[in-house]
Amino acid sequence: MAEFDNSYARLPERFYTRIAPEPVPAPEIVLRNDALAASLGVADWGAEVFAGNAVPGGATPLAQAYAGHQFGGWSPQLGDGRAVLLGEVATEAGRFDIHLKGAGPTPYSRGGDGRAWIGPVLREFLVSEFMHAAGVPTTRALAAVRTGMTVRRERDYPGAVLTRVAASHIRVGTFQYFTARGDTEAVEILADHVRARHFPEAEGVCGLYRAMIAAQARLIARWMGLGFVHGVMNTDNMAVSGETIDYGPCAFIDGYSPAACYSSIDRFGRYAYEQQPTIAHWNLAQLGSCLVPLAERELGSEAAAVAALTQELEAFPDLYQAQWIAVFGAKLGIAEPGHEDVALVQDLLGLMARDGADFTNTFRGLVDGSARDWMLDREAFDAWQARWERRRSAEAAAAMAQANPAVIPRNHRIEEAIAASLEGDDGKARRLARVLLRPFDLAGDDRDLAVPPREEERVTRTFCGT
Repeated sequence: MAEFDNSYARLPERFYTRIAPEPVPAPEIVLRNDALAASLGVADWGAEVFAGNAVPGGATPLAQAYAGHQFGGWSPQLGDGRAVLLGEVATEAGRFDIHLKGAGPTPYSRGGDGRAWIGPVLREFLVSEFMHAAGVPTTRALAAVRTGMTVRRERDYPGAVLTRVAASHIRVGTFQYFTARGDTEAVEILADHVRARHFPEAEGVCGLYRAMIAAQARLIARWMGLGFVHGVMNTDNMAVSGETIDYGPCAFIDGYSPAACYSSIDRFGRYAYEQQPTIAHWNLAQLGSCLVPLAERELGSEAAAVAALTQELEAFPDLYQAQWIAVFGAKLGIAEPGHEDVALVQDLLGLMARDGADFTNTFRGLVDGSARDWMLDREAFDAWQARWERRRSAEAAAAMAQANPAVIPRNHRIEEAIAASLEGDDGKARRLARVLLRPFDLAGDDRDLAVPPREEERVTRTFCGT
């Protein structure tokens, strides 16, 4: 049985609002993560808990307060407008938040209905579990349930709730919420809480900031290695733990373009694929500004605090670059990738962009020898391959197979699964969930899921669930 130890609920009351999830009329499980449920000690939970109709013993439901920069514009109060944190489950592997997304309105809903519909819930379940299987730090999906309610967006949709699991749900925007109110005491309490929960070895304010910066550098590099476009990298959607959070209008690149942008609300490409490291750096700068008063206490002056935090922030590009070449070096089977390999990777990406080559299949093709088939300018690829062969490790094939997934949650396949689910057929969603749990090992019967979309199947716009 799960043991709740709700450390966030022990923080001052201005950090959250206690509120229970609103019951729904007819909860029905669509997808359930049995392995994750067992590891958390919640294998006995059913649809009633996952929908919010029953609150497990020891849970302390609450909605967290936070603020954020959304597409660069400042919003001083956001918060959990359609989600409720049940509490934290303590396990041998650590503590994990269990969070109901779509659980009804809260004081932070800003006029919204607090609900979710089945499409975004299935997308987050499928994509987040794939990301975990592919080795990317991420929130997890425990269950997706229908609610028996109708949710109104551009039309009526069947309502749903996602049960999400995370190391925590503390965001850059959580720090910003208190900084905007001049509440330095709360910023300090939050920093101590984050250190205890995520970075216990970090010393001092600068050490904590350094750890959070390094976590983001690791995360974004792994996104880039999968051709993942988050789509809404607002500061309220950046978890300080270094996990991917809030899979709204996210997507994976099919035909490679560094400017790939799918989000329907990102009209100017602020969060395009190639922009993600820059935006992470910008978001971290906003986090650093929140820590200035704490660093000032340690270092004796505001000028010293700003200089020290700036020095930590300026390390991000090099930290990210080191993580990026490690990720792509592994994809190319280079045993000890270094600065001299950056041009090799960039030249391949350049060829892929020029030809619109499929991102996932080109890299997987380096494993099985089919990469050339995805290129239009095969003579140029042959010249690149000769350079690559000189750098590739002789024993690289097995390692490369574990660095280059054979299957990803392709945008058109997710849309197919959502469309089928709207008609009452959850088979496609369940098949995707099964296959995406083993993305490096694709069985013959499932190879159709690795095929890029035909022109008429291409998904060029993705949408938030609100």
